[in-house]
Amino acid sequence: MSALGKASGALKSVDYEVFGRVQGNGDFPTQYTEEEARKLGVVGWVKNTSQGTVTGQVQGPEDKVNAMKSWLSKVGSPSSRIDRTDFSNEKEISKLDFSGFSTRY
Repeated sequence: MSALGKASGALKSVDYEVFGRVQGNGDFPTQYTEEEARKLGVVGWVKNTSQGTVTGQVQGPEDKVNAMKSWLSKVGSPSSRIDRTDFSNEKEISKLDFSGFSTRY
């Protein structure tokens, strides 16, 4: 495992889906999610769904994944209203599946 992984504890992976008014608010929620992920140093992806939610996956050191989970649950983009965030498939991983954080279309 890399020094980064050891220093920050176990690597984690988690899927998420954000519900509420999280799309089409004159800003780009996926862009804010990408920026926050890069700031925190996690990898993965984000995507708007046809159901009006935002979904994706986050991977990284456990503390950074937890910080991103908190941001996805409570903060989001400036004009979004988050009703709830569902997290699933949370697990420890031995290596990251992504090299960065991107928006999927």
